[in-house]
Amino acid sequence: MPFDRFFEELPADARVAVAILPFLLALVMRLLFGKNRFTQTILWLATMWFTLSVVMAPFSLELPNLRRIF
Repeated sequence: MPFDRFFEELPADARVAVAILPFLLALVMRLLFGKNRFTQTILWLATMWFTLSVVMAPFSLELPNLRRIF
């Protein structure tokens, strides 16, 4: 399986896990290590990852069609 098609072949539940898991791990790190600059940065990055994943989810079904055009 080529790497560029990895996310296309994932089932819907796995795609949701890919969006939520980094966010949950960042929250757990924040609870374990306390509030410091490292955990704030990791939590910010995980929040951005989750937000982009949710925003881009409706377009993920159309992306294979766009590849045929270009």
